[in-house]
Amino acid sequence: MNLSTTVNADERINPLDVARTQFDQAVPFLGDVFDTPGMEELLFEPERSVVVHLPVLMDDGHIQIFTGFRVLHDHSRGPGKGGIRYFPTVDRDEVTALATWMTWKCALVDIPFGGAKGGISCDARSLSRREKARLTRRFITALGDNIGPYTDIPAPDMYTDEQTMAWVYDTYTMTHPGTNNLPVVTGKPLNLGGSVGRSTATAQGGVYVLAHFIELGGLPDMETLEGATVAIQGFGNAGRHAAHLLSDAGCVIVAVSDSKGGIYDPNGLDINRVMTHKDETGSVIDFVGVKQLDPGEVLEVPCDVLVPAAMENTLTRDNVDAVDTKVVLELANGPTTPEADAALDARGIPVLPDILANAGGVTVSYFEWVQNLDNEQWEEHVVQEKLRNKMHRATEQVVTKRAALRDAIDRYREEWADAHPDDGQVETPTLRTAAYVVAIGRCALATQQRGIWP
Repeated sequence: MNLSTTVNADERINPLDVARTQFDQAVPFLGDVFDTPGMEELLFEPERSVVVHLPVLMDDGHIQIFTGFRVLHDHSRGPGKGGIRYFPTVDRDEVTALATWMTWKCALVDIPFGGAKGGISCDARSLSRREKARLTRRFITALGDNIGPYTDIPAPDMYTDEQTMAWVYDTYTMTHPGTNNLPVVTGKPLNLGGSVGRSTATAQGGVYVLAHFIELGGLPDMETLEGATVAIQGFGNAGRHAAHLLSDAGCVIVAVSDSKGGIYDPNGLDINRVMTHKDETGSVIDFVGVKQLDPGEVLEVPCDVLVPAAMENTLTRDNVDAVDTKVVLELANGPTTPEADAALDARGIPVLPDILANAGGVTVSYFEWVQNLDNEQWEEHVVQEKLRNKMHRATEQVVTKRAALRDAIDRYREEWADAHPDDGQVETPTLRTAAYVVAIGRCALATQQRGIWP
């Protein structure tokens, strides 16, 4: 095992390598969990990886071949759960890393799913609606019984939305007639069995985590969110809703960005006007009366709360020293590399990790799945109360676990050094490490209780 957090900045950072490093950093704190030889690899390696090649008839009459992926990482605690993303960088390693993070995320918030993820390597922005529909239907048909209401349940992710999920549902239903197929996919339109609160769930869950972390004394200089300054990288579903929700909570949104650039006003942005501008122009750039930023500069804006809500690997060793914030709230998956994590921790800047901070999305997806199975429709206040309870409980467990691990750090280091004299020193546990210890421990226990079949 290599406990090094070094990431080669001269190459594209492989998210699967990041996921492995984060996993390895938690291992020394898991005691007897890994006494059985092979348990580490069993818990980390995916159960199933599917690659499909998808011929699609494009609007101009030519046939284009796309490559799609679906990875089921773990099913020890329930069926696979995870989104489908359409993006040019999608490959097997990225999808595997995302599926792995989903396993830990579901375990951390204690919902009965394992991790899964899917994606197609494509530029969704260049596809017409008809091309995107044909691509989606071909993908779901090709996956066949690799997805299903009790085996692996997709959801939206980057450049997919409730309309995409409606096509997923319809395609699966056409090939599996005669049963209740609503639970096969979540994030659907309300008219097709979707849940109220699902579209804002990722951001809302993150706000619940941040607010409760402050209530628990995690930020001594802050007693509430009122008046806190916030910078948000990414203005898609999660970032946009986070801006709105945090503004409603009394925060001052000083900067936002999208793939084209960012905008900054230390006195606060009028988020409603920014949203209108984004809808009308396709970007936040060129919003009048504010400072224009390059896409990455939003990460360096002085603020109380920094919210990476775009892609993985955006906070790295190359820019982490310029970060000027009190806390990082990870609404994106994997936005902080291990080396950046360590640097932030050394400066006393807590990172509310992705498997906690953005788990609201999969939590409300679980609520949607339950409603679909029981043919029920819950009211908004029911969804929000259940979501708040889940996020608060998980936050408390992570904070408590980190405190316990840090109190016993000398013992853990001695035990690790005795058992693994050739491996690196055990790092001081962060909130992320604590979250992994809770999540991996739950998956390991489920695996041990079930046993290895046959």
